[in-house]
Amino acid sequence: MIITPKRTTPAAAQRLGTGHQQCHTREAGVDIEGWLTGAERRPSPNHDPRPPGTGIDLLVIHNISLPPGNFSGDWIDDLFLNRLDAGAHPYFHHIAGQRVSAHLLIRRDGRLFQYVAFERRAWHAGTSRFAGRDRCNDFSIGIELEGTDDAPFAEAQYERLAECTIHIMHRYRGITEERIAGHSEIAPGRKTDPGPAFDWLRYRESIRGSALF
Repeated sequence: MIITPKRTTPAAAQRLGTGHQQCHTREAGVDIEGWLTGAERRPSPNHDPRPPGTGIDLLVIHNISLPPGNFSGDWIDDLFLNRLDAGAHPYFHHIAGQRVSAHLLIRRDGRLFQYVAFERRAWHAGTSRFAGRDRCNDFSIGIELEGTDDAPFAEAQYERLAECTIHIMHRYRGITEERIAGHSEIAPGRKTDPGPAFDWLRYRESIRGSALF
């Protein structure tokens, strides 16, 4: 599906501060601990400190659905919060014991959840390499889109993703457009997401020319 890219306006960027459940501050952006305004916080235990002196200079885009292809329920929450019931679905037997997380999740309707503060290391990339550096979790932020490799993502997801990206890039200047990658790019042969259904052109166009830069 081809969608004409839209340039992000200041009003669009400010919408992040008026999301489903916004944080106490009214100013859109990222606070000193790495919590994003407008995201509903659902703290995951699956994180740890980044290595001392490591800058944050990579953004990784993923997709996730649990069970695969299902876009309802709280199974993603349950996975990231270590409470997934292995008996609730046959697929869960393979993943219920995993300890994983992402910084952000964007649901199909654009709702935004944050599980780990950006200043902390979330466990989203696994064995990975980018620009000659291994262990991408050390220096990256991970965003999960609820979806699959081959199903078109929703309009609300692209809009929310652009808004999140703009504020992340404003806070972490080492993340440039060239340092935004899919999971498949940092873990080739092992991962395929966000997949061919993700419109990279539309996404990249939406973050260019933001008034925040």
